[in-house]
Amino acid sequence: MSDNAQAEAGTAEGQGPVKIDEELARHLENKREDLFEKFEIRDEFPPEVIEEAEARTEGVQQEIQDELDEREDLRDLTTWTTDPIDAQDFDDAISIRENEDTYTLWVHIADVTHYVHPESEMWDEAVERANTVYLPAYTMHMLPPVLAETVCSLVPNEDRLAHTVEMELDKENLGYEEIDIYKSVIESDERLTYGDAEQRLDDPDAPLHEENQLVFELADRMHEQRKEDGSLVLNPRRDRAHTIIEECMLKANKAVTHELMWNRGVEAMYRVHPQPTPDEWDKALVEIQDLDGVSVPGGSWDDPRKAVNATLEEAPSRQLDSIQWAVMKVMPRAKYMSDPFGGHHALNFDIYGHFTSPIRRLSDLINHWIVYTNDVPEDLQALCKRASDKQKDAETCEREYKEFLSEVGLDANAVNNRGLEVVDDPEDADVAGY
Repeated sequence: MSDNAQAEAGTAEGQGPVKIDEELARHLENKREDLFEKFEIRDEFPPEVIEEAEARTEGVQQEIQDELDEREDLRDLTTWTTDPIDAQDFDDAISIRENEDTYTLWVHIADVTHYVHPESEMWDEAVERANTVYLPAYTMHMLPPVLAETVCSLVPNEDRLAHTVEMELDKENLGYEEIDIYKSVIESDERLTYGDAEQRLDDPDAPLHEENQLVFELADRMHEQRKEDGSLVLNPRRDRAHTIIEECMLKANKAVTHELMWNRGVEAMYRVHPQPTPDEWDKALVEIQDLDGVSVPGGSWDDPRKAVNATLEEAPSRQLDSIQWAVMKVMPRAKYMSDPFGGHHALNFDIYGHFTSPIRRLSDLINHWIVYTNDVPEDLQALCKRASDKQKDAETCEREYKEFLSEVGLDANAVNNRGLEVVDDPEDADVAGY
């Protein structure tokens, strides 16, 4: 197995990696190479891109000091990241404050476009790749890890350049009282895993307990409000830590694209998700209704998203995957477009776009640049198509690789969660040979 695969092989909390022998490792490597060729996915970065990335990691602290006059200094604001245990980079952080009538929620995103801009080699490479491709225990990055995992990673106790979305939210209806998007300098206080965040929520004496408790109360309300408004929630039993991050990022993404559309009136890379036809929705609901132990509430059929939400909450765990699959089969593919017309059906948002993951998605990188410069790339429509097409390629590549893992006796979920370790002796392997 290549160094990349070994490096990317994370381990789930409390579990060791899945062990395979060298022969099986070679077969996995060959399969990946075949898929990369089929879907035109780049594995290695060109030397000039690596050289540029390395050069941008030099003299970082002085560069950040020089930027302080032009940015909001948020280093005294309590800030933290929450990511999977095996995350290689931390590109988003949050802060929160409760006021008399409002909450102030800050979502800080690594300021990638400070380093990766249209005049750079890394920008051209990011357009070529369009997204990070995640295979179980193997990752093809959109940006060079030497940059993404250093100056663009919001590690604790180090100053970092960020793009902050500051939202003043009404306590009663959680609507935006004010949205402010600006460049900042932050210092994360701590890097939490999802498991850490759960523990902090449970322990009143733990550091960041009050902050996590407050942001969870807000996120839980935002989650319930989304469901009430008709947003489709296919993972109803997500834990508290995931709920915090998902809802905060959704709120920030929505804030940014509303700012771009309504306050600035500029084109951007919007995320548009068409709705299935009524017949397709009916087909999905009938398929769900026919599952053993599952019942679609009678009064909810006129709003399929709410019907699915209500069914998932009451359905036995063994049927969750079948319900989700019945819905996914009729869902049209979401696309990136320069006009938000049509909105996002699954989320039930009139306008939506991506902003919170510029390290791994071209759409977010482009939107960061548009927010900062208020200037739209001339080839925006081509960039939208590129991002949409490459996302489809990445998803198909991931599906085919997981199918191959199953064929050779590996559990894709176990590999995804625990990583892989190549052992010399086949007798020490969990799965050996081919």
